[in-house]
Amino acid sequence: MGKNVSEKLNKGISPQQFIDGMTRNKETFVSLYEQFEWPNEEEKEFFESLNNRDDLRCLILMADWCGDVVKNIPVVFRALEISGVPTEVLIKEEHQDTMQQFLTMGGEAVPIVIIADTGGFVLGQWGPRPSHVQEAMTAFKLANPDREAPDYQEKLAEARQEMGRRYGEGTGYQAVILKELRELISSL
Repeated sequence: MGKNVSEKLNKGISPQQFIDGMTRNKETFVSLYEQFEWPNEEEKEFFESLNNRDDLRCLILMADWCGDVVKNIPVVFRALEISGVPTEVLIKEEHQDTMQQFLTMGGEAVPIVIIADTGGFVLGQWGPRPSHVQEAMTAFKLANPDREAPDYQEKLAEARQEMGRRYGEGTGYQAVILKELRELISSL
């Protein structure tokens, strides 16, 4: 059976309320939001074209303490704000029931961008990070299933470093996120 988030529609906060309420990482978040540039006109036109649809809803599970939220969500906000798709934020700690429905390899990773229809039926999801970055964490988890292993933390630190390398310097990764979101929404 597919996932359904109907009971969460209109229960979240707006992207602006999320930014206003940030107690951590706000400066970085706002700066990435302000630095955002469309990589090309075509990407922008795709997200603008979603204004012609009224069947999509977006919920974003996240929290301000999470580095991947700070890096990735400014791009998602930028894409969605010109799309006309109603977008709400669910703070992870306040919506544990929803978090449990959207685990990544058994873990509570955020952000998770949930695309649903007007009835709350989940059509697709994106997150917690671009796939080429996530691959490093997936490989780590598969290679290190025992969280109690003596070298687990050390290897986790290595995986996080590798993810940092994959994000790269600057904001080039933002175009990747737009591409993945576009592919997801186009496939619905």
